[in-house]
Amino acid sequence: MFKTYSKKASEVQHKWVLIDAAGVPVGRLATFAATRLIGKYQPTYTPHIDSGDNVVVINADKAWLTGDKYKTKQYYSYSGYPSGIKSKTAKEIGKSAAIESAVKGMLPKNKLQTARFLRLRVFKDENHSHAAQSPTPLAIAKKQSSQQGDK
Repeated sequence: MFKTYSKKASEVQHKWVLIDAAGVPVGRLATFAATRLIGKYQPTYTPHIDSGDNVVVINADKAWLTGDKYKTKQYYSYSGYPSGIKSKTAKEIGKSAAIESAVKGMLPKNKLQTARFLRLRVFKDENHSHAAQSPTPLAIAKKQSSQQGDK
């Protein structure tokens, strides 16, 4: 008989991965990063153990939002007080904050969400402070947009 394998917390080793966001839609980038943070790509994935990777995203300013989202998409913050809601567009908060918001929204809402989100690092350009960890570069499949002309 086969037994189901369950990973233990002592067996977890977080790898470092590097994602180049240049020319990639924010949504596709967020799903790829969230999958890596959760660790769901691993054959030994265990839901109650935080076994994902550390993700470093570079060139966040070169990522793009599809359609007219860059000017019209609203991000809300609420202080908890009456009339305490504030909204900003994606252009006002910047693309790095838009990437962080998208990734956080794709993480499961449980006790592991904060620890997983803290392993995400987003940088505006190609300079990052995690060269000592020697992250493994990963490529995201880039589809052509309708603006570039589908073939």
